[in-house]
Amino acid sequence: MSDTERQSKDAASTGTGYRVLARKYRPKDFTDLMVGQEPMVQTLTNAFETGRIAQAYMLTGVRGVGKTTTARILARALNYKTAEIDKPTIDLRIPGEHCQAIMEGRHVDVIEMDAASHTGIDDIREIIEQVRYRPVSARYKVYIIDEVHMLSTQAFNGLLKTLEEPPEHVKFIFATTEIRKVPITVLSRCQRFDLRRISASDLVGLFTTIALKEGIEAEPDALAMIARAAEGSARDGLSLLDQAIAHGSGAVLAETVRGMLGLADRARIVDLFHHIVKGDVAAALSEFESQYEAGANPVAVLTDLADFTHLVTRLKYVPDAANDPSLSEIERTKAAEFAQGVAVTALSRIWQMLLKGIPEAEGSSRPAGAAEMVLIRLAHAAHLPAPEDAARRLAEFSETNGDRRPSAPSGNGGGGATVNYQGNLAARSTESIPRPQPAGPTAMLRAVPNPDPQSMPVGRVETKPTEAPKPSVPVNSISDIANLAGERRDAKIKALVRNFVRPVRIEPGRLDVNLTEGAPGTLLNELAVKLKEWTGIHWIVSLSREAGQPTIVEAEASAKAQQVSDARQDPDVAAILAQFPGAKIIDVRVRAPEPDEEEEAKAPAAAESDEGDILPGDDIIF
Repeated sequence: MSDTERQSKDAASTGTGYRVLARKYRPKDFTDLMVGQEPMVQTLTNAFETGRIAQAYMLTGVRGVGKTTTARILARALNYKTAEIDKPTIDLRIPGEHCQAIMEGRHVDVIEMDAASHTGIDDIREIIEQVRYRPVSARYKVYIIDEVHMLSTQAFNGLLKTLEEPPEHVKFIFATTEIRKVPITVLSRCQRFDLRRISASDLVGLFTTIALKEGIEAEPDALAMIARAAEGSARDGLSLLDQAIAHGSGAVLAETVRGMLGLADRARIVDLFHHIVKGDVAAALSEFESQYEAGANPVAVLTDLADFTHLVTRLKYVPDAANDPSLSEIERTKAAEFAQGVAVTALSRIWQMLLKGIPEAEGSSRPAGAAEMVLIRLAHAAHLPAPEDAARRLAEFSETNGDRRPSAPSGNGGGGATVNYQGNLAARSTESIPRPQPAGPTAMLRAVPNPDPQSMPVGRVETKPTEAPKPSVPVNSISDIANLAGERRDAKIKALVRNFVRPVRIEPGRLDVNLTEGAPGTLLNELAVKLKEWTGIHWIVSLSREAGQPTIVEAEASAKAQQVSDARQDPDVAAILAQFPGAKIIDVRVRAPEPDEEEEAKAPAAAESDEGDILPGDDIIF
């Protein structure tokens, strides 16, 4: 009979029932709490030794790191009393008079309240009324309020005065997982402790100790898997350990834990990573299919692949990270090898693509298919150079080979010219790939202007010399800029210039403007770039404090209003408006003059007329 079966039989015979590991091995003093929470323990130790005990404490951290347990230990330390010691202390090795009742949550002077079910002002009012009375048997009356962020705004406000000036016999201990939801007025009255996530190495050590005490056979790889799945929570890890013991019939084995959690074999994740950096799509898909058939969750495979990518990248800069006990031996050795051979740009690209691919697989109705598409993209990207490498090579080709002409295709080389890449190519995998030698004449690759990015590649074999730059386009007004944007079919810049730009000063290469309310913050930079592109000269576009002239839209609206006003003053128009009550002028349109009228328009009398006056031939729309 195994030890687990014997314990279960004894528990059943005594009628006590089985206690889960998370409760059985809950820390009872600050010595047990030292696992992962050393800064908090040191601070409390110094405070108790010097007598600087706060009236309220705020404990925050993720679920399962020990907030409620720490609150009980702190209440025990505040009320510690033995035959020899009768003062608050951190040394709790010898149980005191109140220790057992406090740790079991049944002491009359240590009141625990769950704020999730007691959120109102009435519950806080009850506490306020009770704090006036001294404790029954303990030194302090301690109020432990768990999930304090769930209290209502009225409840927080009602607690403020008592929290700031509580009676000397009252202490408050709050615990929360959402510290940002607690009002700053409450936080400022508390001594705050941030309970850290417990590292995977500390969890592995804790699980190993508990397995030895329980007499359970546990493989190190299995405990490492549980520690990673716990994500820094001791309670979650112990619950998974309990489940693994039951799943493995009293033994914690790596194979059973992997099947229980739906994880992929870490060694096979390393193989999958190797196929991806090589760019071998077929091998990567075959490896993924094998893992999927073995019961691995597709999302878990991608997540483990992202974790291994992070590990490889981290080892490039922190080699000591390989000493993490939660890593398997193959992860430790292979990750170090990849860190030496794979470029950071390639690792960063894999990481970014996985971050985008994991949510796709999670939300897809076919997770396996979505995961395969992510792997295909990853392997395909391995054949592509990094963006900075491609740009550098194009620049080198343009500078060093710009005066050479491509050789004509030769029939000896297989029907076409061979592009000769000169320069250092970045390593794209861990294996050295020999460069094929050209069999025939070579042509040099050059960067050429690309007037239409949709129809022409960035780099091609050049057959014609580069065209000379276009002459500069004169720009003398803000209307010229708007018209130029229209000619270049840039509707966005044209609309922004017309609506938001108030010209202050304009001269060749310099434009001072004022912007109306609502103008985009990047408008000036975009305008400078576009002007340089359109005119061929460098422009300085600056924001002026002067009001400037009206925008084009404002000027057009003002001119239109003036035309309508002049139309109302015309006798004929006024007669029409009087004849038809309710009629109104909608628009005034100026007709283009006829050829014979153009000569008359040049007469001095016409020059003296105002620009906004209504002249014969104008169309007035009612």
